[in-house]
Amino acid sequence: MSSAKERMIARAAREIAPGMVVNLGIGLPTRVVNHLPADFPVCLHTENGLAGIGPAVPPEQADRNLIDAGGGYVSTVPGSAFFDSATSFAMVRSGRLDLTMLGAFEVGANGDLANWKIPGKFSPGAGGGIELAQKARRVVVLTTHTDRAGNPKLKSECALPLTARGCVARVFTDLAVIDVSPQGFVLAETAKGVSAAEVAEATGAPLIRPDTDLPAF
Repeated sequence: MSSAKERMIARAAREIAPGMVVNLGIGLPTRVVNHLPADFPVCLHTENGLAGIGPAVPPEQADRNLIDAGGGYVSTVPGSAFFDSATSFAMVRSGRLDLTMLGAFEVGANGDLANWKIPGKFSPGAGGGIELAQKARRVVVLTTHTDRAGNPKLKSECALPLTARGCVARVFTDLAVIDVSPQGFVLAETAKGVSAAEVAEATGAPLIRPDTDLPAF
């Protein structure tokens, strides 16, 4: 994984506050756990039935029955709890998650999220993405700023099938941290060595740039 992605994931990990109940979605978000300080007081939830996720472990050290929603091997922490899918989704649907971190194919300037289907390509389905996007108290996205062809993933409107409407509050990319506001995308931070103009050029929607020096991550 590139250092730019690692910096993005490390920055996203700082979004988690002590005491939160947090779901980490499939893909880049599952790696956030490895950037949390040891003994950080947080309850990490995965929809396949575990609350209290510890750091990822290599295959040779793994309990092969202990995986996250993406199938990655994880560990437990003192106090971890196991439950069935019905209980797990009851937690999600009843609004008990303070935060969910999800991946994305596209994010609209109005906060729409598309992260489960690209027409013409295989998709295993939306999984728990719809419930997580609709019911978590705060939804943030981790994604590369552009796709492999260089096309922007942050757009005025999503063209791909939606997961949920108007749900995304903040986007972490390899170029920037961008908030979703009623006026559209707002640049909050830039990656080190990346200018605000470069972020704007790579964004497929108008980008509001505050007239102040921005933090870098």
